[in-house]
Amino acid sequence: MSNYSAASIRVLKDLEPVKERPGMYTRTTCPTHIVQEVIDNAADEALAGFARKISVRLAADGWIEVTDNGRGIPVEIHPEEGRPAVELVFCKLHAGGKFNKTESGNAYRFSGGLHGVGVSVTNALSTRLEVEIKRGGGVHRIAFAGGTPVEPLQRIGDIGPRTTGTAVRILPDARYFDSPRVNLAQLTHLLRSKAVLMPGLLVELEIDGEEKKSWCYQNGMADYLAEMMPGQPVAPIFVGEKFVTTDNGFAIGEGATWALAWFEEGGGKPESYVNLIPTLDGGTHEAGLKSGVFEAVKAFAEHHAILPAKVKLAQEDVCSKMTFLLSAKVLDPQFQGQTKEKLTSRDAYKLVSQMVRDPFELWLNSHAEHGRKIAELAVKAAQNRLKSTQKVEKKKSSGIATLPGKLTDCESDDIGRNEVFLVEGDSAGGSAKQGRDKETQAVLPLRGKVLNTWEVERDQLFRNNEVHDISVAIGVDPHALEQIDSVDLSGLRYGRIIIMSDADVDGSHIQVLLFTLFLRHFPALIERGHIYVAQPPLFRVDHEAKGHTRKHYCLDEAEKEQILHKLAEEGVNPNRITVSRFKGLGEMNPDQLWETTLCPDTRRLVPFQASREEIAAMHAGFTLLMGKGEAAGRRAWMEKDGGLVEADI
Repeated sequence: MSNYSAASIRVLKDLEPVKERPGMYTRTTCPTHIVQEVIDNAADEALAGFARKISVRLAADGWIEVTDNGRGIPVEIHPEEGRPAVELVFCKLHAGGKFNKTESGNAYRFSGGLHGVGVSVTNALSTRLEVEIKRGGGVHRIAFAGGTPVEPLQRIGDIGPRTTGTAVRILPDARYFDSPRVNLAQLTHLLRSKAVLMPGLLVELEIDGEEKKSWCYQNGMADYLAEMMPGQPVAPIFVGEKFVTTDNGFAIGEGATWALAWFEEGGGKPESYVNLIPTLDGGTHEAGLKSGVFEAVKAFAEHHAILPAKVKLAQEDVCSKMTFLLSAKVLDPQFQGQTKEKLTSRDAYKLVSQMVRDPFELWLNSHAEHGRKIAELAVKAAQNRLKSTQKVEKKKSSGIATLPGKLTDCESDDIGRNEVFLVEGDSAGGSAKQGRDKETQAVLPLRGKVLNTWEVERDQLFRNNEVHDISVAIGVDPHALEQIDSVDLSGLRYGRIIIMSDADVDGSHIQVLLFTLFLRHFPALIERGHIYVAQPPLFRVDHEAKGHTRKHYCLDEAEKEQILHKLAEEGVNPNRITVSRFKGLGEMNPDQLWETTLCPDTRRLVPFQASREEIAAMHAGFTLLMGKGEAAGRRAWMEKDGGLVEADI
């Protein structure tokens, strides 16, 4: 047995974590993202109103230089660390000027920086990095190699007191990237977007041996959207913005700017940003924009009697032909991963939806001719959707099978949109019925634990009421793995079958029993991706902020600790923080359940999908774990490998 002692525990210091696991901090295909971190810092200076020009130069020898005329990174000695502030910014993870966003006077309130990680990653993954700062009447210089200072900060010259700025020169370390070269298309798009989102900002790109490119948009989004449009829109571009001005549950200054256009054949790829950071995979701010737009068009269409009988608009009908630019300002954005490609903040959904709806509805009614064209385009899309939708005849009481009486069904016949929630308990079922979208969401409450069906013969399944109700509700008969190709799924009534149980041990047990049922007796649904698991939060963290309460929902203990740590870094008084643990879904009111578990734009769903081969491979494991005659095997497995399992006991 190898010696495992205190000496075996390795503590990674300074920038070592980045070098050990660069993929956790950046995209390792090429160095574009580590250059973007420097550009984003320059853009934050422009967003705060201090920089009017950003320049990027790519040299033939591999060096990349990013220059701005902002205030310059502070060079003074940090009072606690005893090192120059600029050295801390480039050498220490979680050091930066963007934590205390709750202070109204903080110029970085709406920056993209969250963790104080960005440019320190750039430094760690560069062979050499040099910084020149113009600030306080002097020119200062510091240099690093592999993330470590090799030339200490020194003043190398004098300059006028009003001349300020920062120049960062980077030589990426090719060892950490698949390709040592920056992706020019991505870099060009990024730089142009900064100019688009900040009208009047001059952005330049200079590549050795090529003509310099520069962008400066006086009309910002309208000019850029006009450039990227695939053709003539059915109505003029609608450009709008709205920001919070009074304390209404959101921070003053939060809000969004947007540009919208509709096309007969659909528009180009939409683009979205949060605090000037491009969110390539969208997120809750995009979902909020679509929700606000949908509600406005729906209200306009109803008010002007544009909707034909029996046609109900869906969000996809309104938004599928729309292209948009969206720039959201969010005080405390939460992203998926350090590369910030998807926004996950639930508050951003509600914020952007509220900001967009009223101005857009006002514009539609003020330009009724254009509004009618947009609404008619949506109606046409809805009619096409209804034509292509597989019609499902819901079986009545006179039919062979009667739908379970405890099933609260949805109104729509569109299987692609419909979903049924298998909910633990009548209490949670009641909240789910009140909080759901009645159009597309059905609820089937389950009483108690579902039967372990792993060794139940198919013809005996329906003796159990819960299993019978599930099968009849979803419209598919039980079948074996060998019958996947021949099973009839034409009666399937819901595109998503979602297991929704409490975030505790009993809830996990119910999930396993339902997994067992679907894996053994409905494998075709797993292979085709119809089964999902909802992830309701276990904790809620509230903190008071300027007269209103901001809430954070946390999936588990780790997320709760992460939120508490972040609030502590922001200087929030612990006495103003309240942590509550949900005892179960039934404890949530309908609004909370909608926001965290039911709403497609803000919930977390995990697909339970596997290939036929993977399903077959799972059978051995499930036989060991769920088989009635496998007690001895389970005990042996627990003694041997039980320590590898994460369990909340």
